[in-house]
Amino acid sequence: MLKEFRDFIAKGNVLDMAIGVVMATAFTTIVNSLVNDIIMPFVGLFLGSTDFTSITVQLGSAVLTVGNFIQAVITFLIIALVLFFVMKAVASLKSQFEKEDGVEDDEVALVDSQELLLTEIRDLLKEQNNN
Repeated sequence: MLKEFRDFIAKGNVLDMAIGVVMATAFTTIVNSLVNDIIMPFVGLFLGSTDFTSITVQLGSAVLTVGNFIQAVITFLIIALVLFFVMKAVASLKSQFEKEDGVEDDEVALVDSQELLLTEIRDLLKEQNNN
């Protein structure tokens, strides 16, 4: 059983996932710093404050901390926007590298369809020669 566990841990998928989790944690720190230290001060310039947690609504004896929700939504939207731009940049770089390699998806599809067509022609010619 110990050998099976060692083999499971040594598989690439588990190691790749572990590395991904560590990288995501490190990236989360960077994104949170970007949002809290750089972007939120600009939001504060327009809205007057960057801390909305003090906004509350009194409903009878219950106190709704609406500000916490507003703060979470604003932070989420900013993080989502930052991640969107990061993913766009990564996709752009990836396509740039693919163009430099000289192989594009359209070219690969064209080669595959030509190869398929040539294979069909070869098979038909073999069939005609056998008859």
